[in-house]
Amino acid sequence: MHLVAMAAGFALILLGLYGALTHRNILRMIVGFTLANTGVHVVLVSVGYMPGRAAPILDGAVPVGEAAARIIDPVPQALVLTAIVIGLGITALMLAYAYRLFRARGSLDIADYTELKW
Repeated sequence: MHLVAMAAGFALILLGLYGALTHRNILRMIVGFTLANTGVHVVLVSVGYMPGRAAPILDGAVPVGEAAARIIDPVPQALVLTAIVIGLGITALMLAYAYRLFRARGSLDIADYTELKW
């Protein structure tokens, strides 16, 4: 099951990068980056999965002495939760920039912004 999730995560990463690199509309580029970000989250969660182990909750189901051998490592899950929050903030910032660009120029086509080209 985790191999399917990992393959789906890599497919999301590739699809997001393709969308971000081939579209000229800034909003579509943002959606592509967000899709790639979601794919990274899926890959990280699937890497942290260990078959046959329990959730990282210490209660009566798993004795404390056997917890290290019988539960999944919670660190990848915590890292993904942190990455989701950071990704949400970055997506909001990208959308705010796109909104300001549209208000200033009336267009979201990346070809209309050529002032800084060499």
